[in-house]
Amino acid sequence: MSVAPEKISSEQELDEILSRPPEDLVEMISGLDGDILFLGVAGKIGISMAIMAKRAVDLSGTKKRVIGLSRFSNKNQIKLLEKAGIDIIKGDLLDPEFVKGLPKVKNIIFLAGMKFGSEENLSLTWAINAYLPGLVADHFSGSRIVAFSTGCVYPLVPVSYGGSKETDKPDPVGEYAQSCLGRERMFEYGSLRHGTPVILIRLNYAVEMRYGVLVDIALKVKTRTPVDLTMGHFNVIWQGDANAMILKALNYCQSPARILNITGEEVLSVKDVAIQFGELLGIEPEFTGKESKTALLSNAEESFRLLGYPEVRVEKMISWIADWISNDRPLLNKPTHFEERDGKY
Repeated sequence: MSVAPEKISSEQELDEILSRPPEDLVEMISGLDGDILFLGVAGKIGISMAIMAKRAVDLSGTKKRVIGLSRFSNKNQIKLLEKAGIDIIKGDLLDPEFVKGLPKVKNIIFLAGMKFGSEENLSLTWAINAYLPGLVADHFSGSRIVAFSTGCVYPLVPVSYGGSKETDKPDPVGEYAQSCLGRERMFEYGSLRHGTPVILIRLNYAVEMRYGVLVDIALKVKTRTPVDLTMGHFNVIWQGDANAMILKALNYCQSPARILNITGEEVLSVKDVAIQFGELLGIEPEFTGKESKTALLSNAEESFRLLGYPEVRVEKMISWIADWISNDRPLLNKPTHFEERDGKY
């Protein structure tokens, strides 16, 4: 992002900013061989990331296709992607025959996954998060694959530690996080078996104006709902920055599969952030619970070294979100449940 605005006043402006490619991404895309296929494009992050990729392709002057695949329960998402010049494939990745018929695209961004409601349907959670990646890893064995994972595969660590590193042993809490480690293992197996270049992105947490940990905290402050301090610390990254970094990660796929944490630079205090929102919204925040000495935190220094630092600072995100919330602008109404410590989402 060249110049961050003082505030973001509409979804149209927000979508443009979230999908605006930085110059180094355009340069990277210009030298990338092959088309780009987004599997599970219709989630919270996929739409803006796919459009960012397409904008980068156009600015690079190359002729790569950008393709978005999903079941597409929301037809407006199809219109948004097609308007951006993205080709659409509609179908269910849990269908092995459908997967076998997909074009062998060189660059794969794998975004499919299940989190919310996972405790209510654990078999489906495992099917989507672990079985489906095996199908994809086999079919796209000749591609390079950037696969979404989550920082939830790490254990809770002391806040003083500064966050889990890629070299730390995973110890997932709860079946959702366990199934996400299963997803990683399937891509790792495919990478070893076929020599497929893979990078596993452990992301936590991407935020924008309509969704994310910061929105959750801001809404509690605004509605005078006590903010739970039990999970007292967290990391966040602006979704536009996450989009760009994850796309640039295509250059760092390798076999055996590589692991990369993507998040912001700071370890944030839930209480401090709630107080900042309180000051901006003119409301005294209420609190419940006591801060624990451990939290789900990631250290993303390796990604900064490879991909550059995030452009949007936390203070700017808080300011934008406070203005957005105070003006009752649209929300996704999907709480992150970041405060859960037992892994049950």
